[in-house]
This record gives sequence, C-alpha cells and structure tokens, in this order.
Amino acid sequence: MNRASVQPVPLEPLALPKASSRGGLPLSQTFVIAWRAILGNPLRSILTALGVIIGVGAVIALTSLGSGATSGIQAQLAGLGTNLLTVSSGQARQGGPPGLVRGGGSQTITVGDLKVIAVLEGVAGVAPTVQKNVQAKAGADNTSATVIGTYPAYETVRNSAVATGAWFSEGDLNGRKRLAVIGYQVQQDLFAGADALGQKIKLAGVSFTVVGVMPDKGNSGFASPNGNIFVPLTTYQQRLGAQSSSSGEQTVQSISIEGATKEGVSGLQTAITDLLAVRHKKATPDEYDFNVQNQADLLSSVNQITTILTLFLGGVAGISLLVGGIGIMNIMLVSVTERTREIGIRKALGAKPRDILTQFLVEAMVLSIGGGVIGILIGLALAFGGGSLVNITPVVSTGSIILAFTFSAGVGIFFGYYPASRAAKLDPVESLRYE
Repeated sequence: MNRASVQPVPLEPLALPKASSRGGLPLSQTFVIAWRAILGNPLRSILTALGVIIGVGAVIALTSLGSGATSGIQAQLAGLGTNLLTVSSGQARQGGPPGLVRGGGSQTITVGDLKVIAVLEGVAGVAPTVQKNVQAKAGADNTSATVIGTYPAYETVRNSAVATGAWFSEGDLNGRKRLAVIGYQVQQDLFAGADALGQKIKLAGVSFTVVGVMPDKGNSGFASPNGNIFVPLTTYQQRLGAQSSSSGEQTVQSISIEGATKEGVSGLQTAITDLLAVRHKKATPDEYDFNVQNQADLLSSVNQITTILTLFLGGVAGISLLVGGIGIMNIMLVSVTERTREIGIRKALGAKPRDILTQFLVEAMVLSIGGGVIGILIGLALAFGGGSLVNITPVVSTGSIILAFTFSAGVGIFFGYYPASRAAKLDPVESLRYE
C-alpha cells in the first residue's frame, strides 16, 4: 500500500457546551453545572445553608406567634366594647406607652371608691374584681383555675354572657351565696364537657354550686379566659380572703366601668380621676396611687409594644441571616481554592470569566434560596407546633414570608459575589499549575 495515499482521520472536537449569542454559556447550562457542584458534596452544602435556614425559620416562627398573641389580645379588648374604663392601683408610667402602669405596691382601690364611682353621671354599670389562682375540684377531678370575685353587672360591663345557665343575681351578692359561673375549659376539665349546672365544685376547700357556664372564648396565650371561675364578690371576701387598705377599708384589684355613651367616655375618665384624687388626697398626677385607663389606651399600648417586639425579632433574625451569609462566603472561598485546577481547565477549554462568575454566584444563590425555602417550612412547623403548646393561634403573614425569602436570596447575591469574582479573576495558566 502506498503510504502517500493514506489520509489522516480528523479528530472529533470536544463536546463543550454550546455558547449563547453573547459569547458565554447559556444560563440553563451554568445552572446545571452549579447544581452538580452542590450535589457533589451534600453535607457541606447543607451546613453552608444552615445559617440561612435558622435565620428564616426563626423570623417566620417568632413573628407568626407574636402576631397570633397580639391578635388574640386585641380581639379580647375589642370585644369588651369601646366605652369601657378600668380603674386599678398603681401609677401610669410617665413618658411610656399609654396605658402602661407602674404597679408592685399595695392595693389602693377600695369598696368606698367603687360606691362613689357607681353614682357618677354617665356611668351605666360597674364591676369590681378581685382574683386568685386556686385548684378547682369536682369529685376526683381537679384543674387549675382563676377565681374572680365580682358583681352580677360583670356580665354586661365586660360583655360576658353565659352560654348556659345564668349569672348570679344582686340577691345572691347581698346574701353571700356560694354560687359560681365557670369557664368553658373548667367545664371540660371537671365535667368532661357534660352539663355542669347544679353540680358542686370546691374552691380552696369551699363548696360552690355551678349556676352558669361561659362560652368558649378561644385561646390567647397563658391567661386564657376559659380558665376563669366567677363568684359573688361578697362571698369571695368572706370565704376566700379579703384584703384591706391601710385605713382598714376592703380593697379590690380593679373596677371596670361601662360608660353610658362612647362620646362621654373621655369626660367620664376625667371625672373619675378628679374624684379619686380628692378621695386619696393626691394633689398632683405624680402622687397618684391609682390609674384610670380606657380601651383606646390599652389598644395603643399593645400596638406600640408589638411594634417594638417585631423590630427586635426582625433584628435577631437579621443577625442570624448575616451570620449565615458569612458562612456561605467562607465556604464558597474554600470551594474556589479547592477547585482552582478545575477553573483553570474550564478556562483553557474556552470558558469566559463571566461564565465562572455566574456559576459560583448561582451556587451561592441556590444555597441561600434553598435554605430560605427550608427555613420557611421549618418556621411554619415551629409556629403551629409551638402555638398548640402555649395556646396561641399563630397568624402567618404573607409579607413576612416574602420578606424572608427575598432577604435569603439577597444574602446569596451579596455574600456570594466576592468568592465568584475571585474565581472569575483566576489566571488559567497559574490555575492549571495549582496542586
């Protein structure tokens, strides 16, 4: 055979990814390469995203539980009506949120104060309260409950109608009858949800007859109204213990006052304040040993405190995400060092710096966004699981989920850019020599 007639066989070109019209790899191909790099070391990838997972999960769980608790409190306050005033011992904090009271001292609101307030013009009803925590027993069953001594007017003043039975009457109050109106949860615990009317319960060893059962008020945290038991104030003072002021008058912890009209509540608040200032011999507000609040004050106080807590929780979550972002940057820098030779080979085969930059940036974003999604799911699970333990119905805000997701994506871009830029700037010849 004539060697001159033998033609060389052309070599097949390497199967490189097809470049896009802009001269680099298509974004889909870059994503595939980045995804394979992440799956190549799954444990390191999970640990890298852990900071973002914890940060996002914390903000979703805490804000959902905080919003749920706030909504429950606001619903209770709104259910009491807009023409309600509350008189209590203590002094309003100067310079703080409205409705915030400095307490901790002795009880200063007396039954005498109650009687003179009740006859003021514009007062539709008054309901004093004293309370203590006791073990309520019925047969072999028992439960922890809050016993509240009050007037029959509590039903209308505090918008607390019974579901079954009836409230005790003025005659029962004057006769110091041992009657009780129990909360929904007390009925469930002591009578397994069966009819409790006419049944006997013991409070601190004293027997009471159940005459009414309250409806389910829902759960709003640790102080659920479903665990309350209401008894006549006179019976409470005689059987469960009365407190007296320094002058010897019997005291109450608070007085709820229903105004005759919504428009007259502000003037009534001023009149009660002036009356108590004279009775208690207090010349200036700085000397007051009492506080008169209305529902607007309480709602404003709750809203201000909620805003502060939300900002605080957001700051904590932000710090967690910041730490997570630093973790992503550190691991990506290590990855650039480990894959220096790989980067050199890719550049030698035609990869452009922007392709390398995009690949490493996509890796960082996938880790942070994936961590954000996992964090959202974990946060929701913690919110609903934790809410069931503390009797709070979480309120999940779509805005908080979107913000957490967007923030996690931003973390990936911000902290992933430097390692990606460093990888893109590597010299291909020096990279190929790297061992």
